[in-house]
Amino acid sequence: MTAIKHALQRDIFTPNDERLLGIVNVCKAGKKKKNCFLCATVTTERPVQVKVVKVKKSDKGDFYKRQLTWELRDLTEVDAKDASKENPEFDLHFEKVYRWVASSTAEKNSFISCIWKLNQRYLRKKVEFVNVSSQLLEESVPSGESQSVAGGDEDALDDYQELSAREEQDIEGMMEVCEYAISNAEAFAEQLSRELQVLDGANIQSIMASEKQVNILMQLLDEALGEVDTIEGKLSSYEEMLQSVKDQMDQISQSNRLIQISNTNNGKLLDEIQFLVHNMDLSKGHIRALQDGDLTTPKGIEACINAAEALLQCMNVALLPGHDKLMAVKQQQHLFTDLRDTFARRLTNHLNNVFVHQGHDQSSTLSQHTMELTLPKHSPLHRDLLRYAKLMEWLKVTHREKYEGLSRTYVDYMSRLYEREIKDFFEIAKIKMAGTSKEAKGKFDTSILKSGLHSSSGKLTGSTSSLNKLSVQGSNSRRSQSSSLLDMGNMSASDLDVADRTKFDKIFEQVLSELEPLCLAEQDFISKFFKLQQHPTFFPPLAQPEAQESDGNLPSRMPPQAEHRHSLSSDKDMVRLMMNKVFQSIEPELNSLIALGDKMDSFHSLYMLVKMSHHVWTAENVDPASFLSTTLGNVLVTVKRNFDKCISGQIRLMEEVKISKKSKVGILPFVTGFEEFAELAETIFRNAERRGDLDKAYVKLIRAVFMNVEKVANESQKTPRDVVMMENFHHIFSTLSGLKISCLDAERREAKHKYTDHLQSYVINSLGQPLEKLNHFFEGVEARVAQGVREEEVSYQLAFNKQELRKVIKEYPGKEVKKGLDNLYKKVDKHLCEEESLLQVVWHSTQDEFIRQYKHFEDLIGRCYPGSGITMEFTIQDMLEYFSSIAQSH
Repeated sequence: MTAIKHALQRDIFTPNDERLLGIVNVCKAGKKKKNCFLCATVTTERPVQVKVVKVKKSDKGDFYKRQLTWELRDLTEVDAKDASKENPEFDLHFEKVYRWVASSTAEKNSFISCIWKLNQRYLRKKVEFVNVSSQLLEESVPSGESQSVAGGDEDALDDYQELSAREEQDIEGMMEVCEYAISNAEAFAEQLSRELQVLDGANIQSIMASEKQVNILMQLLDEALGEVDTIEGKLSSYEEMLQSVKDQMDQISQSNRLIQISNTNNGKLLDEIQFLVHNMDLSKGHIRALQDGDLTTPKGIEACINAAEALLQCMNVALLPGHDKLMAVKQQQHLFTDLRDTFARRLTNHLNNVFVHQGHDQSSTLSQHTMELTLPKHSPLHRDLLRYAKLMEWLKVTHREKYEGLSRTYVDYMSRLYEREIKDFFEIAKIKMAGTSKEAKGKFDTSILKSGLHSSSGKLTGSTSSLNKLSVQGSNSRRSQSSSLLDMGNMSASDLDVADRTKFDKIFEQVLSELEPLCLAEQDFISKFFKLQQHPTFFPPLAQPEAQESDGNLPSRMPPQAEHRHSLSSDKDMVRLMMNKVFQSIEPELNSLIALGDKMDSFHSLYMLVKMSHHVWTAENVDPASFLSTTLGNVLVTVKRNFDKCISGQIRLMEEVKISKKSKVGILPFVTGFEEFAELAETIFRNAERRGDLDKAYVKLIRAVFMNVEKVANESQKTPRDVVMMENFHHIFSTLSGLKISCLDAERREAKHKYTDHLQSYVINSLGQPLEKLNHFFEGVEARVAQGVREEEVSYQLAFNKQELRKVIKEYPGKEVKKGLDNLYKKVDKHLCEEESLLQVVWHSTQDEFIRQYKHFEDLIGRCYPGSGITMEFTIQDMLEYFSSIAQSH
C-alpha cells in the first residue's frame, strides 16, 4: 500500500498541488467488484481545501486516473455499519449515499480516523460518525493542539535513531573492559544485567532519600497543570474566535472567486459583442449606395463597388456556434439579404438595358460605312462596361442565377449585332474579290456565285496559255470539257492573272487581319467582365452553412487544388461557349468566302492555305484553346481540303489528256503547267508555316507527270516514244534544276536519268539507217564470234568473207554516207520540237555514236580480217566534216 500511495502522490496529486493523507482500497457494495481507491487530500496553498478523491486504474494501461472528487465540506455522515464487530463496509453521505466495501477493516478504520482528524483540524463542521467506535475517535485526539492532525503521516519520525558520539565511546569502553563480550555474549549480558540492577537500586535509594524534593516537584506539577488548563481554556476561546474568522475568510475567498468568474465572463461577452458589432455593422452610406446608388457615373459605380464589398464581408463573417440564435444577428442577416437582393435586382436591370440598347444600335454597322473593308471597333463599349466588372464578380458570387441570366442576355444581343456587322463585312469582301461595286451586288450574286465559276477542278493547266494547247488536242469525248477549260484559260489570261490573285491575297489577308483583333478583344472583354480569367477572385465566395447529410456526416468536398482546377476548366468552357454563340456567323461566312475564292480560281487555295496557316499559328501562340484558334483551325481544315482537291484536279486532268495522231507531241501541256504551278507555289509559300503540305503536293504531282508522260509516249504514233520521253524529261529536269526544290531532288535525278537514257536510245536507233547494210554485216560477224568461231577464221565463212566485206564497204562511199546523214538530220529535225532546242544536242550525240561505231567496225576488220588491207571508204576526219557541213547548212 505504501508503494501505491507514493505512486498516487507522484502521478496524480503532486501536479495538482495536493498532499495525500489517507487512502483505502475499496469496491462498490453489492456489485461486481471493481477495485478503486478513496483518497483524502489537502491542498498545499491557502486557503486549504480538503477533498475526497476516487482514483481508478485505467483500462488501457498501468497508470491511475482521477475519476470523481468531493469536497469534504459536502460530507454529512460517515456510517461504519458496526462499531463492535469487524466489518469492512461503510457509507459516505455526500449529495447521495455512496456504499463501499474496504479491502480490510484496518484500512477502513484508518481512513475514517483520517477523515475525522481532517474535519476537526480544517472544518470543525458537524459530521455525524455513525457506528464508529468511540475508542477509535478518542485515539485520534492529539496530545497537544499544536501537533499536526494528519493521521500521523506528516510528522512521524522513524523508530531508528543514530547513536551519539558519547554513546559510541561508552559502548567501546565497556567492550574493552569485558573483552569476552564478543566471544561470550551471554556472560556479557549477565554482567550488564547485574550492573543495571545495581543502578536501579541506587536510583530507588536516591529517590527515597529525596522524597521531600519529590513532593515539592509534584506540587509544582499540579500548579503547572492548572496553568495549562487555564491556557487551554484561553486557546479554545481564541480558536473559536479564529474559526469564525476562518469561516468568514472562506466565504470572502469564495466570493472573490465568483467575482473573478463573473469578470471573465463579462470580458468574453464584451469581446463577442465587439466582434459582432465590428464585423456585422454596415454603414449608412453603404446602405444608401446599395439601395439608391447611381450606376451611370464613375463615382456612383465606385461607391456601389465599395458597398458591395463591405456587404459581402459582413455576410461572410464566420459566426461562432450560438451567434445565429441572437435576435440582433438574425435581424442583421435579414437586412443583408434584403440589401443583396435589392442591389442585385438594380444591377441586373441596369446592365440588361445597356445590353439591349447596344444590341439594337445601328450606328456601328457596316451599312452606315463606305465600301471600306473594316470592322467596327467596340472598345468604347468594352471600356464603359469594364467599370462594372467588380460588380459582375460580386453578382457571380452572391446571385449565380442573375449572373448567368445577364451572360445569356449579353450573348443574345451581341450575337445579333456581330451577325449584322460580320455579314456586311463579308459581303463587301466578296464584292471586292469579284471586282464589282455595291450597286452591282445583284449582278454579282447572279453572274459570279451562280455562273460557270463552279468548277472546283485544278487550274494548273487551265490558268495558263498551255491550257489552250490541251483543249485543242483533246479528243471528241472530252470536247465539251476542253472548250470549257479553254474559256477558263482565256479568262485567266485576261482577268484572273497574277495581279488578280495578288488582289485576292490582299483582300483575304485583310479579312483575317480584321477578324483577329475583333475576336481577341471580345474574348478578353468577356474574360474580364464576366470574371472568367485564371486569376484569384476579387471577392471571396459567399459563406454557406455546413449542411449535414442524412446520416449526420458532413458532405464530402473536393480538395482545394482539385476544386481550383475544376473552376479553371469550367471558366474556360464558359468563355468558349459564349464566344461560339457571339461569333456563330464567323465560321460559316469564312467558309462561304473560301468557297467563292475557290470557285473563282482554285489556285486561290494556295494563297488561302498560307495565310490561314500563318494566322492559326499566331493564334495558337497566344492561346491554343482560344475561340479564334479553334475557329481558324476548323476553317484551315476546309482550306486544306480545297488545296488537296486542287491537286487532285490537276492529276485528273493529266490522266484525261489526249494527243493528236496527226501532229508531233512536243512538250506536253501538263509538263509546262507543272512548271508554272511550281513557280507560283514557290512564290506563295516562301517562308510559309505549311511548307510540308506543298512538298507532299509536289511529290504527288511530279509522280503523276512522270506516269502520264510515259503514258502519252506509249500512245504516240507521229512522234517516236524516245523523243517524247527525252524532250519532256529534259524539260522537267531543267525546271527542277532551276527551282531547286529540295523535296524533289530524287525526282530531278530520275528525270535526268530518263532524259539521258532515251537520248541514247533514240540516237542508237536513228544511226542504223545511214549505214544499214554495214551494220547488218558486222552484226553477223559478231554473231559468228559469239557462236564460237575464232575471229581469224570468220573471213573463211562464205557469207562473211573478204569479198563480201569489200562489196558492202563499196556501197557506202563518202558521198553516200554524207547523203544518208543529211536525210537523218532532216528526220531528227522533223521529230523534235522547237521549244526545247534539243536538235544540236541530239546531232552532237549522233556524231559521237557514229564515230564510236566507225571505230568499232575498224576494230572488227583488224581482228577478223588481219592483213587484208581492207578499209572504209571514208575516214573519221571526213565524218567530222560531214556532220559540220550538214549542221551549218540547216
